[in-house]
Amino acid sequence: MSKVIIEERGQVLLIGLNRPEKYNAFDHDTWHEVARAYKLLESSSNLHCGLVYANGKHFTAGLDLPEWTDVFSSGEWPAIPADECDPLGLRPEHRCRKPIVMAIHGICYTIGIELALGAEVRICGRGTRFGQIEVRRGIMACGGATVRMVQEFGYANAQRYLLTGDEFDAETALRIGMVQEVVDDDKVFDTALSLAENIAAQAPLAVQASLDSSRNYLLNGLDECAALVAREVPLMQSEDAAEGVASFKERRQAVFKGR
Repeated sequence: MSKVIIEERGQVLLIGLNRPEKYNAFDHDTWHEVARAYKLLESSSNLHCGLVYANGKHFTAGLDLPEWTDVFSSGEWPAIPADECDPLGLRPEHRCRKPIVMAIHGICYTIGIELALGAEVRICGRGTRFGQIEVRRGIMACGGATVRMVQEFGYANAQRYLLTGDEFDAETALRIGMVQEVVDDDKVFDTALSLAENIAAQAPLAVQASLDSSRNYLLNGLDECAALVAREVPLMQSEDAAEGVASFKERRQAVFKGR
């Protein structure tokens, strides 16, 4: 049985963690299957947004630690081959260039938080519990949490949970920026899918340019502002831009083609 289920739903790629008997703990197979799914999303001209969800009671209990002792001993994350993207998005040259939405329920520990922080938008259920609990195991978070939690939550909010390993609930997650929306537990997938479909329905070139600009800001700061006009030129010359103007004038839904 595959540990990750892949399904194309229109222009959205569904990526389902499927190791429920282990609370979707990440072993090497799960890691690489998610990485290949991200690459499929990036390389397909028919797919414009990804949605990561999980089967079973929980999103993920985190890393399956005995499986990762070799990685911790080597001091390096696994290499990224040509048919994979970096699931955590820590290496810009290997990050999936299309937007990803997360649908989170149950518990979301360690690498689950880090995977989610590498996505664009996160939806969770009211009963969701989060934990970056590495300090309770004698190690530190090494999948981006020590940086991205500071970026997303603010320094002190991040340290409140990084330095204690304490759990936090859905309402706290919403308050500090871990998630963008909290819904009833049975509405998480449908809410996230609706958002992913909304993103996928927009002009693909414009979505990608917007995403690239935001990510470049995180890397380069305000220097990215100087590139904004230059980024706009090819968009203004695209067929999609002409369609956007025409649909506005004709008061109809735009039909974008990604060119």
